[in-house]
Amino acid sequence: MACVAIIEDDIPTSNQLKAWVEAARPGAVVEQWFSRDDAESALLSKEYDLVLLDIELGRERHAGVAIINTINKLAQSRAWPIPVLVVSAMPATIYRSIMKALDAWDYLQKTTFSEDDFIETVLEMLRAVKDRRDKNADAARKEEQSRETLEIDPLRQRNPTWRGQRINLPLTAQRILTVLYEKRGQVVSYEDLFEVVKSGRNRDNIRKHVSTIREAFREIDGDFAAIENVPMRGFRWVDQGRV
Repeated sequence: MACVAIIEDDIPTSNQLKAWVEAARPGAVVEQWFSRDDAESALLSKEYDLVLLDIELGRERHAGVAIINTINKLAQSRAWPIPVLVVSAMPATIYRSIMKALDAWDYLQKTTFSEDDFIETVLEMLRAVKDRRDKNADAARKEEQSRETLEIDPLRQRNPTWRGQRINLPLTAQRILTVLYEKRGQVVSYEDLFEVVKSGRNRDNIRKHVSTIREAFREIDGDFAAIENVPMRGFRWVDQGRV
């Protein structure tokens, strides 16, 4: 759900902008602020998807410039840029370039733009916010998955690691784990696993080793579920996004 801040000291104008945003994006949360102090307090305590901003607030002729500077500092500290649409009566020929230099998304001069122009601009901004959020989420998922890749070195017989932490396993359990991981996505039969144990070549013993492996993983990751039982056949390592 989009969260939008409108910083405009003229109440009728603020209400008009709010109505247009709600018409453009039903369900959006729109919060209105009428002074620099109140707006900056809100920006410091909450993350907005976009900000609609007037330059002149009350007697402060360039309050909007100060607020944009605050927003830019927040974006640096949070690593999350906040798009700003400036809506002001100041002449666009002068102030558009100034606002662009301050990293504002766009500048609309009051009385010179239509409702359609406004809505189109807001929707474009919200789409950009969603695209950026989706890309960041995808990158975070990939990073998480890369951190959770099982690292195993059977040649050196070192304990494998999961999520950067060492898994304490007996040697036979390590051998079984190596086979399961090397053939991930495939069913590894009991008969295949008999080949890596030196004694106790029976299904009950293999199941005990697999139980030991699972317990060792769950000491690190309580949600671990990558080793799947395949009834009557054996076991399979499955990739489940988070596991």
